[in-house]
Amino acid sequence: MKKNSIHFRFSEFILALFLIISGVMLGFSSGKFVVNFNSVGFTVFSSMQKGVSYVADFFTGTVTAVKEMAELKKEYEILSKKLADYEYLERSVSEIKKENERLKELLDYSQSIQYKSISAQIIGRDPDGLYSGITLNKGAKHGIKKGMSVIAIQKGNSGIVGKVVTVGAFTSLIMPVYDTHCYISARIQNSRDIGIISGQGAKSSKLDLSYIRKSIESEIQTGDIIVTSGESDNYLKDIPIGRISKVSKIDYESSLLIEVDPIIDFARLENVIVIDNTQINKDYVAE
Repeated sequence: MKKNSIHFRFSEFILALFLIISGVMLGFSSGKFVVNFNSVGFTVFSSMQKGVSYVADFFTGTVTAVKEMAELKKEYEILSKKLADYEYLERSVSEIKKENERLKELLDYSQSIQYKSISAQIIGRDPDGLYSGITLNKGAKHGIKKGMSVIAIQKGNSGIVGKVVTVGAFTSLIMPVYDTHCYISARIQNSRDIGIISGQGAKSSKLDLSYIRKSIESEIQTGDIIVTSGESDNYLKDIPIGRISKVSKIDYESSLLIEVDPIIDFARLENVIVIDNTQINKDYVAE
């Protein structure tokens, strides 16, 4: 009985396997099998192709982008250099134009002075010396002598700078009007009263006008122009020095205390004119 049972089960297995194989073969032959292996194979293969194509496009695009980025960087560097060169050229042209304008102002003004004038450029400043010195690039070889007055032109306005105190062969030193050792005989342009202008020691500081009588306080006001009196051999007459910025008085003082803003902006001063009032200007043009 045991042998017959085993044989029966094997026969059933063979029958079931036969039925499964028959069904599969039937499905392939009719094209209606539940799983279409042709479709599955195509899907898998096309997906692989798509993935490979995507990866290839990605790397190709990356390489192209890197190459384009390198080219753009190179072009940017070239354009940046051209822009820097252009800006430098533009600044140079602007500076040359301004320099020409300053020199033209000096030339025009020097022709309006009846005495010989020598144009010079500031090449140094020495606030720690005996004087708050300003060094010029002209000296004895150019006709400059000790005691000569120095004038400047700024924005069409002339003004006193100071006087020459030291002369070398090719350079000279100016004591500016703001120096504490500088004293200039000055006149209030409107009232014609005379006083003495002196400095406070710094190029940005105001000037002091002394020895102006208290009795004329009502005749002067802020904004009045102070000019050289011409009573000193060092300075020409009626050269602007500054404008009155403040007027005050102290009971025990016999004179007014007057502060003056210099006409010349010494922080921006570059070129000056040295006046030799012992020689007549051959190019003088009378107004």
